[in-house]
Amino acid sequence: MDTSFLINEFAEERALYFNAVAPPIMQTSNFVFKTVEEMRSAFKDEYSTYLYSRGLNPTVDMLRKKLAALDGAEDCLVFNSGAAAIFAAVLANVKCGDHVVSVNQPYAWAQKTFDVVLARFNITTTYVDGTDIANFEKAITTNTTIIYLESPNSWEYALQDLGAVAQLAKKHNIVTICDNSYCTAIYQKPISLGIDLVVQSATKYIGGHSDTVAGVLSGSSEMIASIFNSEYLNIGSGIQPFNAWLLLRGLRTLPARLDRISATTSTVIKFLKSNPSVEKVIYPFDETFGQYELAKKQMKGAGGLLTFVIKAGSAQQIDNFCNSLQHILMAVSWGGYESLIIPKVAGMDPGAFNGNVAEHRMVRLYVGLEEANYIIEDLRQAFAKMEGKNFS
Repeated sequence: MDTSFLINEFAEERALYFNAVAPPIMQTSNFVFKTVEEMRSAFKDEYSTYLYSRGLNPTVDMLRKKLAALDGAEDCLVFNSGAAAIFAAVLANVKCGDHVVSVNQPYAWAQKTFDVVLARFNITTTYVDGTDIANFEKAITTNTTIIYLESPNSWEYALQDLGAVAQLAKKHNIVTICDNSYCTAIYQKPISLGIDLVVQSATKYIGGHSDTVAGVLSGSSEMIASIFNSEYLNIGSGIQPFNAWLLLRGLRTLPARLDRISATTSTVIKFLKSNPSVEKVIYPFDETFGQYELAKKQMKGAGGLLTFVIKAGSAQQIDNFCNSLQHILMAVSWGGYESLIIPKVAGMDPGAFNGNVAEHRMVRLYVGLEEANYIIEDLRQAFAKMEGKNFS
């Protein structure tokens, strides 16, 4: 189906709510029944009707249907955070004694799920370099039940060949889960490449306004229904109607925002690559990126998240650069209207800094909706101050 139709019309029944252009917020905790038999049916199958907004809610349902269709999935659930979506997807597919294969350095809360929560139940995790399919093959054991992917990841943008991993997993009856937060369904559709479950942080591009935290989990009707009736309802981590409405609002402009952000990012990258204070720029759609051909093969775009390596001999120099920015905000996450920056040294003890290690000199930049020159001039003056030069 056409993306514009999915975003603007699909799953909307305006005749049911006074022909309003914008859908209503069904801000209710529960729903009434006319007969005992109706209530009895709801108790038997809560996934088929409205009983209690911890489960299904009309505003949330509209969002679910749109997001599933955009993902090319049969169904989806929306959680109150991306971490909750990951947790439910993983928990639904492991039991005591199982084994997980994960890409190296996944999202922090995914790794904590593997290392802290699953470890309590004798579930082990093997981390691999996911850029080579052979590493997955070597890591699989007879008790492997999940292969966890993140393509691209959110610092160095390592990709996995999603089609090849999905094919390998199916041979061994292993469930594949892929974090698609970097691309969204607009720029990458892992389910079309054979992935079983796809998670996204809807906090980012889908919300688009830095005012909502949410997560999406898409997959087959069978898998999603099973997760709904167990992990989703038991954990109680479903999104609330008002936040679902904010995401519906964000969806309206998602393609336009991504197009604008991607175009601006190209201009910003040209500036960074020409700047003498920058050693390297890392971005999946840049020709110098090591997996550029794979990125072009399985992604339609790369959005606004990039990393650059500063030529710096001390952590203080990087601190000075970031502290000198006047318009680009220092914060985690990405996908909103505002440009954001985060240096790797922010997560390090300054005494551990080693200027010979490129990773220590990495700065992650999210390019927002501002004009390219506005962002570039802010970067330029911060570089000048880092180098001890006057800037005017």
